[in-house]
Amino acid sequence: MMATTVRQDFREPPEEPMQPDPRSTGTPARPARPHALRPRPAGGARLSVGFILAKRFTLCAFANFVDVLRLAADEGDRSRPILCNWTVLSDTMDAVDSSCGITVQPKERLGDPTRFDYIVVVGGLMDEMPGLGAPYVRFLERAAAGGVPLAGVCTGAFMLHQAGLLDGYRCCVSWFHHADFLEQFEGLTPVTDQIFVVDGDRLTCSGGASSAHLAAYLVDKHVGRAQASKSLHIMIIDEALQAEKPQPGITLDFRTRDPIVLRTLLLMQQNIDTPLSVTEIARRIGHSKRRIERHFRAAIDISPQAAFLRIRLSLAHHLLETTDKSVAQIAVDCGFCDSSHLGRMFRRSFGLTPNAMRAGAPAEV
Repeated sequence: MMATTVRQDFREPPEEPMQPDPRSTGTPARPARPHALRPRPAGGARLSVGFILAKRFTLCAFANFVDVLRLAADEGDRSRPILCNWTVLSDTMDAVDSSCGITVQPKERLGDPTRFDYIVVVGGLMDEMPGLGAPYVRFLERAAAGGVPLAGVCTGAFMLHQAGLLDGYRCCVSWFHHADFLEQFEGLTPVTDQIFVVDGDRLTCSGGASSAHLAAYLVDKHVGRAQASKSLHIMIIDEALQAEKPQPGITLDFRTRDPIVLRTLLLMQQNIDTPLSVTEIARRIGHSKRRIERHFRAAIDISPQAAFLRIRLSLAHHLLETTDKSVAQIAVDCGFCDSSHLGRMFRRSFGLTPNAMRAGAPAEV
């Protein structure tokens, strides 16, 4: 997690909110469909979840989600499925290998999806993810037709989109897989600056610890806030995070918890090869340019433009040290006009040219 906190004395006047760029956030969030809020029989579980596990699924994301349900379902940590119930579904009932090699045995066949309040697809490794088989796609299509909300955890969002079940929806994807998603799914812009996204009857999260927060959101909604908080506290998670909490991406030497600064830095990292202006960044994340600049000064005492240049130069330095790429190619990869442009900026920052650094020359004092 990020270290240090933003200065506590920072205040700013209110300003007119800006609407996020639709290219960045997709269509506006829509209200939930009624299926998951239908009346419960007296004494029955308030929240019922069916899981579909991809081959080589991410165990951490699955376990975090299930443990929030488990701890919310009973007194203490007794784990009886009273207030919540959950099960792993399968077409074949074959054990499913996780990415770490631990297997999970499904408990029920697919059957009728409307017996659940949510169907959650847990994705796996990008290079070993063949997609959902036809029986699972048909099951999810029946669930969608029946109004059962669908959730994609980790790369489960990829699988829902492959099945044609995310068309027109906003979709959360890990910053780590941002480029992979764009490459595979042309025309769909994922949300990579939030830990999870709820858009009507589609819920997606970036995986890892964010799956616990998505599960806590559902527990809060259907069982109660006290049960959601209890689950997270037992798991030694301080508090439930809202969907808009930024993903923790790579912010190099910047240390801050300011959400506007973190979202801006993340967007910068995702556009290193084609640098965005601060005006364009402001439009995409839904804040004014002036507000972003104030937050940067208060949080890390640097302008957004200078921070973006530092990120690009740091990446160039890393590539010069760890790859055999030409200086010209590194300049292109890091968003500089050409090798001469990179050379000037690099020398100003590090005291020597890229070629001199590779040759082992000492920096100028």
